[in-house]
Amino acid sequence: MSPSGPASLRHSPGARVGLSIAVATGLYGISFGALSVASGLDVWQTAVLSLLLFTGGSQFAFIGVIAGGGTPVAAASAAALLGIRNAVYGMQMNVLLHPRGWRRFAAAHVTIDESLATSTGQTDPLEQKRGFWVAGVGVFVLWNLFTLIGALAGDALGDPKQWGLDGAAVAAFLGLLWPRLRSRDAGAIAVVSALATLLAVPFVPPGIPILVAAVVAGLIGWFGSRDAPPREGLEPDVDPYPQGDGRSPLS
Repeated sequence: MSPSGPASLRHSPGARVGLSIAVATGLYGISFGALSVASGLDVWQTAVLSLLLFTGGSQFAFIGVIAGGGTPVAAASAAALLGIRNAVYGMQMNVLLHPRGWRRFAAAHVTIDESLATSTGQTDPLEQKRGFWVAGVGVFVLWNLFTLIGALAGDALGDPKQWGLDGAAVAAFLGLLWPRLRSRDAGAIAVVSALATLLAVPFVPPGIPILVAAVVAGLIGWFGSRDAPPREGLEPDVDPYPQGDGRSPLS
């Protein structure tokens, strides 16, 4: 905070970072909308899923299981497992921002990787709040808007198999996962989980292998957490500041 008082919202660093992240992330909703329709959901199911679930990784996991022939229960279970991290984020943001009344429910819904990274990247308490709300609400509005646009565009394409899009949801999910495999341990866990999935495929219904992989990864992470560096595996997807500039929360 400057000696003359807090910056206006127009010049707020937290709001500026939050807005830029909201635009970049929101545009990616087009791909989710198109792939969700390609996976078998209709336009309105896609829109409601995005409104209520509102966490990209879980949404892609859900449609990935559906596209692979899994049941809705298996898809919801996979999405829930990936969404557990948001509960950890929520506890951190509750201590940091102290939302009250209806804002507690709104804050819980927009607590995602991007809003957490934007808020914790600020040092001033006011900027932390501005960054959180601008990023969280901005991503929510734009993500759902572009999800609807993508779903309408995907629906206009007709049968996704004619375009080779029936396996695209799984590919998109792998694209989200790949940047998070930053360490040798994370890569090793991914390989072991993939092997467990391949072994499970012939013996269990579609959608269950991804749950087997999640359980294997969770067990390895649980029993191996004592030797892991602090915060390993809890990094948000988006770091608003480059590493090494002295302001990154992960530096």
